[in-house]
Amino acid sequence: MNSHLISDCPAPFQTSLLQPDLVLPLVITPETAREEDPVTLEFLVNWLKTNKNWVEKALLKHGGILFRGFPIADAATFEEFINTFGDRMLSYKQGNSPRSKVHNQVYVSTEFPAHHQIGLHNELAYTNHPPRKIFFFCQYPSLEGGETPIVDSRRIYQILDPKIRDRLIEKKVCYVQNMPNDRSFGVLGKSWQAQFETTDREVVESYLNEENIQFCWKEDGTLQTRLVGAAAITHPETGEMAWHAQAHTLHYSSFGAALEAMRRLVGEENLPVNTYYGDGSAIDPADVKMMSELHFNQSTQFTWQKGDVLMLDNLLTAHGRQPFKGERRILVGMTN
Repeated sequence: MNSHLISDCPAPFQTSLLQPDLVLPLVITPETAREEDPVTLEFLVNWLKTNKNWVEKALLKHGGILFRGFPIADAATFEEFINTFGDRMLSYKQGNSPRSKVHNQVYVSTEFPAHHQIGLHNELAYTNHPPRKIFFFCQYPSLEGGETPIVDSRRIYQILDPKIRDRLIEKKVCYVQNMPNDRSFGVLGKSWQAQFETTDREVVESYLNEENIQFCWKEDGTLQTRLVGAAAITHPETGEMAWHAQAHTLHYSSFGAALEAMRRLVGEENLPVNTYYGDGSAIDPADVKMMSELHFNQSTQFTWQKGDVLMLDNLLTAHGRQPFKGERRILVGMTN
């Protein structure tokens, strides 16, 4: 892709866009003149601390920033990069994607099979307290595919079919999850122990009560939860409306033939995850398909390079994952 220079970045770095008509993401790189004098991690951290306000404003404008060509090499340096912004790093508690912790609050981005396409979504939009920022680090890219498409959620809110948009905003979205017990092999999906990062049922129940999330325990030890959330949000800093729902990505119809077969076998009420309108009525799979396609059709995609760090405002920008071949390792960290 061609780069298009923007001149307002504090020295000695420079900014560009992947394409002139795309504001997402903003790309920050070292100046060409520094190739023989590479930027150290200490220099980058000091620059970020000094220019934090500029970076934060750029993030609000663009929704995402891609840092490319900097000395981020592993989970520890990735964590140090995130911590320069002074925000509290979050655990992945209540997250339903298979995701292993590799260093403190740094995780593997997802362990879904490589052939599986992950729809664009705002991280943990199905919880009461989604992270404000999410960071991705490319430790090494795949041989083929594996892009992380990103899309402006403000744009999705503006162009989504008003009938679908207004209906979901009025009724809200109900997220239903079934989390098996570690000892249960009758139901697929992430266990409640893994999802809440504890083996103590009382700890889980206390958390769910505090968050006002409905739940019940089934006879086989499966935990079922129901949470009703908004489909759109007003950004607390910009005042802009943005789409912020996983009504499409967590609906059974978005997972293809495998989950459809499972729905017929075990019943829709026992699926690992599904979405409804807030009143419990069904969401039309045709609407789900339309929302999924809209997100992908409006998205920006780029090829990961080793050492890339992608910083997203999670309230303004949704992300996904394309299928890939070969080894791929993308790490993730989230902040409040």
